[in-house]
Amino acid sequence: MEKSVTILQIFILLYLLITILIGYWASRKVKNAQDFALAGRNLPLGISVACLFATWFGSEVIMGSPSEYAENGFLGIIEEPLGAVLALVLIGLFFTRKLYRLGLLTFGDLFEKRYNSQIAFISSVIMVITYFGWVAAQIKALGEVLESVMNIPIFTGMIIGTLVVLIYTYIGGMWAVSVTDFLQSFIIIVGLIAIWWNLSEQMPLQEVISQSPQKYFQLLPERNFADILAYISAWLTLGLGSIPSQDVLQRILASKSEKVAVQASFLSAWVYLLITAIPLLITLYARILYPELLAENSETLMPVLVKKIGGLGVQILFLGALLSAILSTASGAILAPATVLAENIFLPFIKNKTDKTLLWLLRISVVIITLLSLILANLGESIFELASFAASSGLVTLVVPIWAALYLKQPSCLGALLAMFVGMAVWVILLIFPSETFPANLVGLMASMIGMLLGTWLEHYQNHR
Repeated sequence: MEKSVTILQIFILLYLLITILIGYWASRKVKNAQDFALAGRNLPLGISVACLFATWFGSEVIMGSPSEYAENGFLGIIEEPLGAVLALVLIGLFFTRKLYRLGLLTFGDLFEKRYNSQIAFISSVIMVITYFGWVAAQIKALGEVLESVMNIPIFTGMIIGTLVVLIYTYIGGMWAVSVTDFLQSFIIIVGLIAIWWNLSEQMPLQEVISQSPQKYFQLLPERNFADILAYISAWLTLGLGSIPSQDVLQRILASKSEKVAVQASFLSAWVYLLITAIPLLITLYARILYPELLAENSETLMPVLVKKIGGLGVQILFLGALLSAILSTASGAILAPATVLAENIFLPFIKNKTDKTLLWLLRISVVIITLLSLILANLGESIFELASFAASSGLVTLVVPIWAALYLKQPSCLGALLAMFVGMAVWVILLIFPSETFPANLVGLMASMIGMLLGTWLEHYQNHR
């Protein structure tokens, strides 16, 4: 047992070292700011699919979603992973072509083109803030994994994991993120299939399904108003809330052509749907074969389960999959707000706006985002809650203004401003004073829509007086 633990620890250290070395290799491709932020807009289809797949496939899928599924069944995982599948489909249908043709670097650039520089600045600040919860969720998961395998305090694990992500993202930017995403996606798929195969040898899948309560397969909510609204809200939190995600935008824009970007959106949706089903199936097995593990701590079910049942090979594959999922999501989630921070918040105040200056700002921003997220990760929220908060804040502030910017001929500046602030205000109020019937996310989105309509009408009225 001690020997296997030592081998696992060596594997983790080697894996983290290899990740840093890949970042170093990728850094040689970074010649300018576009290389750092968008990999030179030169990614082929396979890597583009892997990048989009890895956007959401992080700690909340392997550790957070199984916990929700174990407790609440199918209706507990609408938000994640199913909401992410919906987001990829909607992005492919309505956003990818338009965004790729505009030649943007950030959503802030879109807001500056279609609204004005003030709204671009405000939206960029909101967008950066929304990412802290997302990055913190991945950092906390890294700490939990290293704690369970390396037998070190969770905060020490968070620091080690954070340093690894920071180093290879800082030096390699989107090139490092893309190459590691491709490698890590392969490891994720192989690792999860290996665990599922191990469990299926103990009990056939048909028997597991027949012994599982109906709630694990209940597709629709109960027929009452509150449950229906909660169901809709769960779909929209990531389904629409992920559309303003800067990391999604960067991974779309990094594709080598518009056609590749569109194909990658749809293919990654299918890959994500299939692969995220595996941790949920593993949860069903664990509920029957190892119920005590779920009772102890459902968020650490996967790593503890693998340590208990798997041979050394399976344990290595799983740890590789888990670390891959977390690292790939964390790196992209750090690079995205760092790009917004550099391009739309810092750069406007710089007089000498050269490409070299922007590249320097990008790297400094990576450090700032990482360190602030580490502080948030240490505050004790659950992985699932941190990720959910990040998606919700984008849903109630940025979705409506982005949709208007892309689909209206003359989107209203006042409408965009009111959409962001009214949506945020209503959402925060309902978080402080929650309603049993009306979900804060859904009401916040409705308020954002009303803000856009009201601002558009007021602006039109003032212009025609």
